[in-house]
Formats: sequence, C-alpha cells, structure tokens
Amino acid sequence: MQVPIVLFWFRRDLRLSDNAGLYHALTSGFPVLPVFIFDQDILDQFPAGTDRRVEFIHNTLKAMFGVLQALGSSLEVKHGKPLEMLGMLTAQYDVKAVYANHDYEPEAIRRDEQVARFLESKGIAFHTYKDQVVFEKHEVVKDDGTPYRVFGAYRKRWMKKLSDFYLSSYPTEKYQHNFFQTSPIPIIRLEEIGFTQSGEPTFPPTELPKTIIRTYELTRDLPSLAGTSRLGLHLRFGTVSVRALTRQALQLNAVWLGELIWREFFMMILFHFPHVSGRPYNLEYEHMAWLNQEDQFERWCNGTTGYPIVDAGMRELNATGFMHNRVRMIVASFMVKHLLIDYRWGEAYFAGKLLDYDMAANNGNWQWCAGTGCDAAPYFRVFNPETQAKKFDKHQEYIRKWVPELGTPAYPAPMVDHAFARDRALRTYKAALNKARGISSGSE
Repeated sequence: MQVPIVLFWFRRDLRLSDNAGLYHALTSGFPVLPVFIFDQDILDQFPAGTDRRVEFIHNTLKAMFGVLQALGSSLEVKHGKPLEMLGMLTAQYDVKAVYANHDYEPEAIRRDEQVARFLESKGIAFHTYKDQVVFEKHEVVKDDGTPYRVFGAYRKRWMKKLSDFYLSSYPTEKYQHNFFQTSPIPIIRLEEIGFTQSGEPTFPPTELPKTIIRTYELTRDLPSLAGTSRLGLHLRFGTVSVRALTRQALQLNAVWLGELIWREFFMMILFHFPHVSGRPYNLEYEHMAWLNQEDQFERWCNGTTGYPIVDAGMRELNATGFMHNRVRMIVASFMVKHLLIDYRWGEAYFAGKLLDYDMAANNGNWQWCAGTGCDAAPYFRVFNPETQAKKFDKHQEYIRKWVPELGTPAYPAPMVDHAFARDRALRTYKAALNKARGISSGSE
C-alpha cells in the first residue's frame, strides 16, 4: 500500500529555507516529495550546448539534493512538458495535493491554469502561494482598486503598506522531518537534457554584499567598479529570499531598496497589463516606423558600433551573460533611438544572453528606454553615448577592458552621428504619435 504524499513543485524558488509554498506543504500533514521539472518547451528555445542559466539551475538542484539526501529524502527531477510530468508523478505516487508558489508571467499563468484543471479532474488539490515578491497582484493598488501606472506613486503606497507581517520568514527548517523518506532518486544529468558544463567561473554568491550596498548610490552607476549586488540571478531563480533581502535593505540603503521595489513594479505591470509581453505598454507606439536594418542590428549585437561605451557593454554581455545596469540603459537607448530598431529585437537578444533574465524587468526596462512604457516624458529621452561615457567611465577603465583596440585603425568609426540620430528619432516618434491620435480621433 502506497503512503499518501503531497508534491512540492519548485519553479522560481530554488531554496529549502524561507519558502512559502514549501512551508505550507511541510505543514500539510502529509510527507512532502520535492519536484523540479526542466520544461521542455522552454529548453527547446535555447541553442544546444552550454547555457549558464540551465547550468546554474542544475548546480542548485544538486546542492538541494545533497541536503535532502542527508534528511533521508530526495528530489524528483524531470524533463518534459509539466502537465505530462505531473501526470506521471501522480500515477506513480498516491498524491493528495500539489504545492507551488505563484508565477506571474502570462505563459506561466496559462500553464498553471492547465495544471489546476488536470489535477482537479483527478481529485488532487493545487495550492499556490506568494513567495518571489513582497507584494503581488492586487496588494498595492490605488484607492479605487486600479493598478498604478507611475513608479513614484506605486513606491509610496508600497512603502506605506509595508510591515513586519509581510517580511516574516517561513520557518521551513522546523518541519524538515516531514520530507518524504525515500532512497536517493538519481538527478538527470545536463547531457540528458541537451546541455553541457561550461567550465566557466562560478556564479555570484547569494550573500548580500553589505559594504557595497551601504555606498550603493555612490557606486552603482560606475561600470568599472564592483558597485552593484549582482543578486539578479538569485532573485530570478529564487535562490535567495526577497523577504530577507528587503529586511536588510531597510537597514542598509533606501536606494537599493528602491531597486527591489522597481522589480515588483514591473511584475505588477506585467500582471495587470499582460499585453506588454508582445506589444507596447502605450499602444499608441504600435505605429512606430522602425527601420529595423539587420546589418545595423548585427553590429549592435557584436559590439562594433563605433561608440565605445555601447560596444563595451555588448561585449561584456556576450562574454559573461552580465551587463552593468547603467550600461544596459545606454546600449538599449542607442539601439532604439539611434538605430530606430524595434525594442523587441533588443529585448529578445537580452533574453537569450542575460544570466539574470527576468521577463518583467527585461520588458519593463526595454520599454522604459524605448519610451513606449509607463513613463511621464517618454520619447524625449535620448542618451548621448559619448556624454554617458565621460560621466560614468571618465578614465575609460571599463571601456578599455572590453574594447582594447580603441584608438587603433581596427576600431570602427561611429556608425551614425548622434545629432542626426537624435533628430531622426524625435521626428519618427512624433509622427507615430500623431498618426495614432489621428486614427483615434477619427474613429470616435
């Protein structure tokens, strides 16, 4: 006779401590079998070979497997379509419920709706909880219940609502004896899912670098310094608790806390305005006359634009999977405003390269740079790459690291004149808005 159990389905919460859904599973009264599914539909979008994000997940799973094994339990790691894999697991075990944490991306919401219907048809409950944010969905809204569209007002309400209640940890350690006792279940090897170890340097640590955070506002815009937390990767995959980070940020630095709030603001925007996943937040910009010249896009991708700060950023991204935050804004603005390339091209390129890729933040920041997002004065902002370089990389330490041929005949001339590009961008954006508003007024 099988022992009745519940499953805890890891997704964007790859940790055993302070995990909301895991806590509720462990206190359900049934033994808990942890599960992770390498989603075939997602992995099929990646080129074969090495992908450091997949490698990071695999390394994290191996570490959790070791802890669970020491507790007499194990971890079921599957590769396939989530619905099919959960079907296999519910046939293999006597599953009473499946626990997980909320996911807010449109495809993930559709996936979870499918899963809920399937489990319900089998008489199995599906319980999900808030874990990857402090505030979600409808928790920070205007008095009339509508979502905020401006960050400043959202942040003010977010801070007003904050209390110890929302930052309390879930004491999962107390209930680790409730993991399902079983012999070790072999973990899928990377090669079995089409990937290999990169052999590259280790990933950033999960600890908050307190000395950096204390002076964050002084160093965060200087790409030559290690002046940012580098925790984006861990926030993306939930290897750190956002509640713990928020508690520390409240003590250390309000500016860095603001970055955590920006993250939740963009998640809120994606949840309430899911059309942003493929269309401009401000639909008036659907009429933009993008040039979309593929040869220019390729030069941008390769870091051969002739603008050193732009090229340094793109080369850093291509080589490491990371790009400094200030430089991300500069290279994004250059692609959209100077080259008039659809922001979605750059958004997709970043999605394929960034170790800390997060759909909400990536989309929100690209639309901010493109002027198509929720911003009070959108399209007038056109960064001058040369001015930005002088301000934030005065001695060219960052630039020289990634563009060693600067100043030699091997380095190309700027591919477009800044003044010309700025004027062209402003005219193009204005024309798009006039066209959209003309169509709107003509239809009323």
